[in-house]
Amino acid sequence: MNSVYLDWLAAQALAAPRAVALLTPAGRWTYAALDAAVDAACARLTAASLRTGERVAMHGPNDAAAVILVHACARLGAVLAPLNTRLAPAEVAEQLRLARPALVICENAAVAAAARPHTRVSLTRAEFDALPPAPFTPAPFDTERTQAIVFTSGSTSTPKGVQLSFANHLWSALGSAARLGASPDDHWLSVLPLFHVGGLAVIFRAALFGFAVTLLPRFDPDDVAAALTHAQPPITLVSLVPTMLKRMLDRGWPPAPALRCALLGGAAADESLLHAAFAAGVPVSTTYGMTEAASQIATQTPAETARKPLSVGRPLAQTRVRICDESGADLPTGTDGADGAVGAVGEIVVRGPTLMRGYLDNPAADARTLRDGELFTGDLGYLDADGDLFVLQRRSDLIISGGENVYPAEVERVLRTHPAVADALVIGAPDAEWGQLVCALLVAHAGASIDIDAVLAHARKSLAGYKRPRRIQIVHTLPLLPNGKIDRKAAEKQISDFRF
Repeated sequence: MNSVYLDWLAAQALAAPRAVALLTPAGRWTYAALDAAVDAACARLTAASLRTGERVAMHGPNDAAAVILVHACARLGAVLAPLNTRLAPAEVAEQLRLARPALVICENAAVAAAARPHTRVSLTRAEFDALPPAPFTPAPFDTERTQAIVFTSGSTSTPKGVQLSFANHLWSALGSAARLGASPDDHWLSVLPLFHVGGLAVIFRAALFGFAVTLLPRFDPDDVAAALTHAQPPITLVSLVPTMLKRMLDRGWPPAPALRCALLGGAAADESLLHAAFAAGVPVSTTYGMTEAASQIATQTPAETARKPLSVGRPLAQTRVRICDESGADLPTGTDGADGAVGAVGEIVVRGPTLMRGYLDNPAADARTLRDGELFTGDLGYLDADGDLFVLQRRSDLIISGGENVYPAEVERVLRTHPAVADALVIGAPDAEWGQLVCALLVAHAGASIDIDAVLAHARKSLAGYKRPRRIQIVHTLPLLPNGKIDRKAAEKQISDFRF
């Protein structure tokens, strides 16, 4: 059993009690103060009859109370189940049905009441805070213990509960630090929700390496810019998704000199967006990750991103990536030389200690995804001659039209190069003759008007006939999930109004 008697936060509070641990709009906490607040939360969780190994569902905003609850569950040996606050009540109920928590802590009374049929105890935050403290004993800190059940985004299917251990977080943190660096002098700005693995990862990495975290309740370009400009200690790292980065650049973001890395993940980044970021002096570092791999799988430094913007870099330390065909056999990687630099396209398969313990109560999904210690991601990509990974598309997003494979990301890149097009989303619509038709949602630049015929003429210059959109619809914004990824279910509902 890989156990010690101090969790990562407690160890950091002993090592550097006066160091800044957490900053939110409501205040700031040193490591000693945060550690004491976690002890107080543990006493209230014990008063609520929580036992080691039981599950605690959390439904509420990004704030200090949420961070404290994350660490309190770790200290008591409970399993955290953070719930997506953007979901409809019926969707939240489904997550609760799957998680079967012993205790639910919610922001408001309506959610707490709706949760009561799915749990032993359901409390609002105010009710939880009012509980009288009870004596508690910290559980031995076992890195192999399950830390959380994190639900997948549900962008293409029913969400699944991913079981992540502390060891998964540990190896992810070490791999990221080996690639990007980590220091007690760092200060990480995060607006990613704590029901997202990227949000949880930052909280645990801070406790491991002793740096500060500024946590904002939501993404607002002005709030993020203010934090990046005025925060003390100065912010050195920030986590963003492409839509956030674009909005920051649109407002004229001048990055502060202390910022050494803007970690960009969650969705594919367009090359023109990356060029604009580097022109503005933003040190972008592209990354590829999954909930099932405790966040990052491959990452490149800002210098590497500037040199090879369409890549996500090499796999992190202790992580191995291969490309396979539909039978699981290895496909060739790129070789040196103009004709062989690009490897064969296939499914991205990952091996390493960051891989999840499995899906919650879903052996069928485990059998599809986890085979012989490898994670079959469902994503399509290739490795070049340098061993750098290029992610093209999720296999489920691949469009097959007239027997030809169409990678939506490739078509989207071409559409975005039209001067009137600010953003594009390409999806396949069922068609009796062709199997699928290539369809596009387009967003215009502010003040611009999109001429569909002109866009199609532009596409003809760069795309084969079978790759060109057959239906185009102009929209104000692309539908997004809370983590910044495209909401493909919502996009599919908009196809009916497409123009031929």
